[in-house]
Amino acid sequence: MPTEERTARLTVLIDPRKKAVFERLCAQEDQTPSQVVRRLIREYIEQRLGRPWKPGETVEETLRDLP
Repeated sequence: MPTEERTARLTVLIDPRKKAVFERLCAQEDQTPSQVVRRLIREYIEQRLGRPWKPGETVEETLRDLP
């Protein structure tokens, strides 16, 4: 999978207990919470697009075929 060239911050407010459980589960898989969130976001995008994510595309190109 290609590494993305730039990053942007996404702030998410969640219950502190849920965050603690999430962090421990991530650690059990030897993944950071950021890695897991990025994967979940990519999977969501691919599900909505109906095709694989292409990191080089612009937002307009990515969303062009959506209704």
